[in-house]
Parts: sequence; C-alpha cells; structure tokens
Amino acid sequence: MIQADHLTKSYGPVTAVHDVSFNVDKGRIVGFLGPNGAGKSTTMKILACFMAASGGRATVAGFDVFTQSLEVRRRIGYLPENAPLYGDLPVAAYLDFVAEAKGVSRGLRRSKVADVMERCSILDMQHRLIGKLSKGYRQRVGVAQALLGDPEVLILDEPTIGLDPRQIAEIRALIKSLGGQHTVILSTHILPEVSMVCDSIIIINRGRVVAKGTQAELVEQVFPAAPWIPEKLRQERRLFYVAFTRAKRTVILVYGNSYRKRNGSVVESGVSRFVREIHLRLKESP
Repeated sequence: MIQADHLTKSYGPVTAVHDVSFNVDKGRIVGFLGPNGAGKSTTMKILACFMAASGGRATVAGFDVFTQSLEVRRRIGYLPENAPLYGDLPVAAYLDFVAEAKGVSRGLRRSKVADVMERCSILDMQHRLIGKLSKGYRQRVGVAQALLGDPEVLILDEPTIGLDPRQIAEIRALIKSLGGQHTVILSTHILPEVSMVCDSIIIINRGRVVAKGTQAELVEQVFPAAPWIPEKLRQERRLFYVAFTRAKRTVILVYGNSYRKRNGSVVESGVSRFVREIHLRLKESP
C-alpha cells in the first residue's frame, strides 16, 4: 500500500532524509519512530505530496507520489505536525468545508461529518470556533479532517502531540481501531505509543532507517542471543527501544517507563526525558 525506495531529501548541503526505503502492507498500522530532527516529518510530507523528494521513488495505493500526486491525494488522509485549521470557523462548518473539498456528496456530507466528530469526541464542540479551542481539541479536529472521505491511507504526523493523558488514550484507541479498514503510518518519538498502537516499527535517526520490523523482530535483529536480557522480558517481547547513550556508550533496553542497563540495574526515568538523551545506534551491537 505504501512503498518508499531510496528516498532522499536535501536542503542545500544538508541532507534531511538519506536513502530511506520501506513498505507498509494494506491494513497495517506502522509507527515511524525516532528523536526530534530524525527526518520523520520530512518523509511523511513526501508521502503526502506536500513536498518533492530530491531522489528516490514512492508510491501510495499504487500511485506515484511525484507523477500521480492528485490520485494519491484522493486516497490519503493527512494530519501534519501542526494542523492547518481555520480558527475563525466553527468545528462543524470547517469539517463540512473539508468534506466538500474531498468530494463527499452533499447528501452524505452531514452524516460523515457527524460520524468523524463522534469518533474523535468533539461533538460537544461542533459549534465552537476552532480558534477558541484548546490545543488538545484542535488536534482532535485535525484527526477528524484526516478521517473525512474514508481514505485508504492515513498519514499522521505526531497525532497525540499536545493532548492530555486521557485524550492520548482516546486517540490511541481510535487509531488502533482503524487497522484493517485503513493503512496507517504515524510518526512519534513517544516510546510506548508504538507498542500500544502499531503492528510494526520503522526507526529512523539522522535521516536514515536504522531498523524496522515488529518488536519481536527488532529484539532478534539487534541482540539475537544476548544472555543478559532477562528471559521473561525476552519472551514477552516488551522492548520499546534499544539505544546507546551519547556519553557512556552503554547499551540500554527500554521497557515502558524504565530502562535496564547491561549490568542488570533498573533506573526509573520519564520516557520523554530519556529519549532526548539517547543517540540511536541500533545497527551496532555491544
């Protein structure tokens, strides 16, 4: 459903995406995981026909994103990192406008708009101006507009950014429910998100794909026979991340909101704080 072959994007001397290749099968939910500045958003903008690549090729639903971009756009729902919403429109009016732009027939428009508002839990905000909404509710409106038109493919760039814990849980549950009906690729730097939502993971760092597969496959790719990984954890396959710290070059396995060092000690740490401190080096082994 989504195929990327050797995608490259350069801005002058800076290469933001370098030789990125992956594929996403129909009906799968795939997490695009990596630290800030890794090239996640740039890759997703290329797939959404928002910008052209400097090299390589990509197809979505069988159509080339460069030579058949209109066909691709008819088949995707796209939520960029900062959703471009019209702040002076009420929620329902904005979604009606988006539905019309996406070609939803007049007879179905009202029911389709009501459906996505219910799925995104914004029915009670439908008459409120978007500019008056909290960041969390604006993000929900962004997800709702991506769902309009029943697209085959959903491209979601940081869909839970700015949401409170309850809203995050609701959006994750919504995305999880879309698997099978839609092909979903979402970007995030939140470690538990990929474990809770995604069928498989693509990890990117400094513009390069450094690992891809299911969580179980990533464990075997990186540390196929590491005796210091507790057997119980190896069996449960609860790996969220494997990384090297910048300073100590210590191999770390991340489980939930804690990380386990090679010597077996466990130090509790907020995942969001930890991810800013790590430097991905998944293709290396100790």
